[in-house]
Amino acid sequence: MLTRSFSREGHRVMAVADGRSAIDRASTDHYDIVLLDVALGAGPDGYEVCRTLRGRRNVVPIIMLTALDSEADAVLGLEAGADDYVTKPFGLAELRSRIRAVLRRAGTRAMGDELLVVGPITLDRAQREVTIEGEPVKLTFSEFELLDALMTDPGRLLNRQELLRAIWGDSAYRDPRAIDVHIRHLREKLEPEPEKPRYILTVRGAGYRLRGP
Repeated sequence: MLTRSFSREGHRVMAVADGRSAIDRASTDHYDIVLLDVALGAGPDGYEVCRTLRGRRNVVPIIMLTALDSEADAVLGLEAGADDYVTKPFGLAELRSRIRAVLRRAGTRAMGDELLVVGPITLDRAQREVTIEGEPVKLTFSEFELLDALMTDPGRLLNRQELLRAIWGDSAYRDPRAIDVHIRHLREKLEPEPEKPRYILTVRGAGYRLRGP
């Protein structure tokens, strides 16, 4: 149904039937976005597909689709590296809205200064690139948006709701634990010692801030 609906709207759609095929196609071809069902039948499930793609430094935006609607399942999807998580049943209008939000944020933005520099971290909005001490760092779309929000006002405390809005806007997924997942992923990529963060600091019970220059 999704393939037919999006094809009618003029999108080029590639559908695969199992997890192994999803990994192979997403690893060799370029896609603007991946809609990934958790239940894929034989072979790797959606979580494993997502983890595999992220492990290969594939940063294509991923939205997971699932009938599992508990908060724990949603967090599991985000832990795997998904950018958003949509539970069934859902309407096509809702899914289109989520896709537009992800693609809008994944695309180039013209918003204020295009180059943000805080300490050893440089974020290029135009190219959607991040480096630390000159070395490139591969971030997912959600990780990039989160870091952008923190770097826009270094030193300022941002609570989880503010960070959620920075990534997904007002209409998307709102579990505050999603922020904790993405913060942990950011620290693993940016911090010399993720368990003793030097740059992204936790303010217990309040939120996060980026250490200022």
